[in-house]
Amino acid sequence: MTIHTAIPNIGLGTYMMSPDEAEKMTYEAIKVGYRHIDTAEVYRNEKGVAEGIKKAISNNIVKRSDLFITTKVFPGSERWGQSQKTYQDVVEAFNKSLERLELSYVDLYLIHSAHADQTRVEQWKALIDLKQEEYIKFAGVANWNINHLQELKENNLLLPDTNQIELHPWTQQPELVSYLKENKIHIIAYSSLVPLSTWRSKEGENSLKTSKMDAEGSSDDSLFKSLANKYNVKESQVLLQWALQNNYAVLPKTIKISRLKENFNFSFLIDDDDMSLIKNENKGGGITWEWGDPLLVD
Repeated sequence: MTIHTAIPNIGLGTYMMSPDEAEKMTYEAIKVGYRHIDTAEVYRNEKGVAEGIKKAISNNIVKRSDLFITTKVFPGSERWGQSQKTYQDVVEAFNKSLERLELSYVDLYLIHSAHADQTRVEQWKALIDLKQEEYIKFAGVANWNINHLQELKENNLLLPDTNQIELHPWTQQPELVSYLKENKIHIIAYSSLVPLSTWRSKEGENSLKTSKMDAEGSSDDSLFKSLANKYNVKESQVLLQWALQNNYAVLPKTIKISRLKENFNFSFLIDDDDMSLIKNENKGGGITWEWGDPLLVD
């Protein structure tokens, strides 16, 4: 089979998309030029992503080998009334994802978080074996901190190819980022657009974003509004370009076709002085997960 050797810098995130939205946006994103689509078993939209992929292939927009498809296994945790997945549970979950996606392989498979404190290592062994068997090209994790990764080292296991973590100017994670770069673990950033006033602003879209943060993002004096004006681009493009200049892959999510192009086709550089200004915006921990920053899990 023909599979990727590199992860595209810009992909489509599908969190909180319905299956119908995932089908539509996957197809439209591929038409725009996206080649990386990111989903997960807990998003419950893998079938929608599959339909979008099939439509793009049947319309001769792409071949399967042109695409980079990511999905994730949720590790299980007693805090959500679940048992922690075993090695075999992970293999079974992968096979179900593969069936829903209607694919013979996925390009990247991730353990969604480190919450399975008793079975993390055996879950990771399952991914190593799936990679060895060529059902996945890249094996990775999401929301794992340095201690979680060190646990793999202590068990003489290969480190992940990637770690997908919340990264944006308000949540910069310098210590973890430094560790990942030193260990050649590719960084994929999610929730790049947290500082926007429109991020998760609809009813039911919960997070740890405070009213003070909302006010800052809405302010006419916002640094990102100022930089957007300076570079004659959108605020979202400033946030995404900041990540790209730090060598992070990004996964902007939108259900508006007009925004797909905004989040994909832009060409400017943030100068060093402005990158330094943005560095001062760091507020600390994660904001995305309403039930607590997953990087703080033991």
